[in-house]
Amino acid sequence: MPLKISAGLLMFRIGNAGLEVLLVHPGGPFFQKKDEGVWTIPKGEVTEGEELLARARIEFQEELGIAAHGSWMDLGRVKQKGGKTVHAWAFAGELDENFQLVSNTFEMEWPPRSGKVRQFPEVDQASFFSLNEARRKINGAQTVFLDRLIEQLNSRESGDV
Repeated sequence: MPLKISAGLLMFRIGNAGLEVLLVHPGGPFFQKKDEGVWTIPKGEVTEGEELLARARIEFQEELGIAAHGSWMDLGRVKQKGGKTVHAWAFAGELDENFQLVSNTFEMEWPPRSGKVRQFPEVDQASFFSLNEARRKINGAQTVFLDRLIEQLNSRESGDV
């Protein structure tokens, strides 16, 4: 069985409330009533030979409906419980005041064994969260991306970068 690899982007902003990060909530019936521990960075699976950052940028646009621009900060990779490896980059950004989530969709049989195929958005919500709130919301394996973002931002402030 081939190893699953995903690539994603963590958008952040620094405002009056301090550092905030943008997370997305997965769409579909399995996550409908789940909140803490299921939010994630916008990400998607990489095909063999595909450039990771390029895939991350494509996934961001497909899941949110907007393009990602900026200076990329490599946050490394983590291995999630299911065995998937996720590579991530952070960048400073903001959602336009008129932002409307426009996510790509997927199809699945729902309800199970009904023979009915329904379409669901890949992402049904996107929101900025404070670091404390993000730690509760994000997939547990991805919390390391928050720590690495803080380390890199602190290094920049102190002139280490």
